[in-house]
Amino acid sequence: MPAVTVSDITVLPRVSDAPNSRARRVKSVTTAPQGFEGEGFPVRRAFAGVDLAELDPFIHLDQMGEVEYAPGEPKGTPWHPHRGFETVTYIIDGIFDHKDSNGGGGTISNGDTQWMTAGGGILHIETPPEHLVMSGGLFHGFQLWVNLPAAKKWSPAAYQDVRANDVSLLSSADGGSLIRIIAGDVDGHVGPGTTQTPITLIHATVAPGAELRLPWRTDYNALVYTMSGHGFAGEEARPIQMGQLAVFGDGDSIVIRAANQQENRSPNLELFILGGQPIKEPVAWMGPFVMNTKAEVMQAFEDFQKGLLGSIPAIYKEDAKRPLNRTDKLSGDVLDVHNAPSDLQES
Repeated sequence: MPAVTVSDITVLPRVSDAPNSRARRVKSVTTAPQGFEGEGFPVRRAFAGVDLAELDPFIHLDQMGEVEYAPGEPKGTPWHPHRGFETVTYIIDGIFDHKDSNGGGGTISNGDTQWMTAGGGILHIETPPEHLVMSGGLFHGFQLWVNLPAAKKWSPAAYQDVRANDVSLLSSADGGSLIRIIAGDVDGHVGPGTTQTPITLIHATVAPGAELRLPWRTDYNALVYTMSGHGFAGEEARPIQMGQLAVFGDGDSIVIRAANQQENRSPNLELFILGGQPIKEPVAWMGPFVMNTKAEVMQAFEDFQKGLLGSIPAIYKEDAKRPLNRTDKLSGDVLDVHNAPSDLQES
């Protein structure tokens, strides 16, 4: 796992937990179903079965891979639209190219993150580079959808890269956990990601038998997804394992402990930890559009069909040769690309 690491985490700043803090209790543990994304790469749907109100301000989270591709196998997505939220793509292993209708984009790999603000509308595509398709190789990452409040859903589309060497690195109080802050802040330490919706995003590696006790903003929700390994969530020691999401209740801190024994293929407990300030607005979500009302979602489909969400820039000559499917049916490329709900979801 070549995501950012250090040879000696004991030299890093250590997170301190206030002596009278109240640990959050675990409200639920769910297991992510497995499926396929875009043109065929395997994913786990981390938020499946969890009420949107518990996830707010988050909408959708996929663990992409971990998969070892043979030459010619790496897959990506076709060009597709978004409106009303932000996408965050974190690559642990492998390489991904991003292109969008603003002419933005870049290549991310091994600990890099990309942030795309869809705002009022954008088209984009995410694919492995041609040399990776030819050679094959390991691929593992996450894509997170972060909702935008109504006042920001029509903001201009934007793109930012967060490079692996810019991520803030900390150690747990016991020196047994490496904490990578991608965005937000923990105990006064701030990650490099710039967010329109206030959130904290962390990749933590917890050694066998170690305890991770993170101070957490009381106005944020708290979600912990286990990407590999197994351990225990909360002071009540609720068992968690690979592919499971723990939703926490109110409190000042998150407590996770790694089991003393881990599998050979997963020597540590690897966690994706996230939380944010709930927006507390109505959500209407269908396919690649996340708005506040059904009418706004239907308008997004109509605007896409009319070409109002952008077009493939001429600089991407090969891509521009393949026309987008702008069918008047709410199906095909538009709905299927992220395996997002094909029926309107409202909360």
